[in-house]
Amino acid sequence: MKTLAVAVALAFAFTGTAHAEPAQVAHTSAKFSSYSPTAKAVTHDAAKVPEGAKVTVVSVPRFGGGTTVLLRLNGLLPNRAYGAHVHVKKCGAAPADSGPHFQNVVDPVQPSVDPAYANPHNEIWLDVHTNGNGFAYTSSTVDWQFTDRHAQSVVLHNDHTHTAPGEAGTAGPRLACVNVAF
Repeated sequence: MKTLAVAVALAFAFTGTAHAEPAQVAHTSAKFSSYSPTAKAVTHDAAKVPEGAKVTVVSVPRFGGGTTVLLRLNGLLPNRAYGAHVHVKKCGAAPADSGPHFQNVVDPVQPSVDPAYANPHNEIWLDVHTNGNGFAYTSSTVDWQFTDRHAQSVVLHNDHTHTAPGEAGTAGPRLACVNVAF
């Protein structure tokens, strides 16, 4: 519980407000493991996201609108880039089980690679670069909030997110997934 309080306090510091509805704060801390129906965090490629690596995700709605999502990773490969996005479904045994990226305004064509939809203002992008110890931290703030269309996971990808037409939002293979009740 202390970890949640610290994570929420940090999230409020990033959002500049302490007026978010507590029921809407989402928090998950877990260690990556192989898939099981009860696993919170799943590695699909243990060579790039080792079992036992730690992940924390906190999502805080901002007073007056908007959302800040924070991602903290520890125990990944050192000095390496990873892409990361919020996805619509929970983690599963197969990398594709987490579904497409969550989009505030949904692209009618899926998978979405149109920069009009696949962009960091309409999706939550959490790309990171680990330090020499395999630690990384990032946050993303958007001007919308999760409503009845809740996202359910954050997926780590092999590459940083691409932005060009025809590949916008893509970031290579899905390496790992963490369930988050956004």
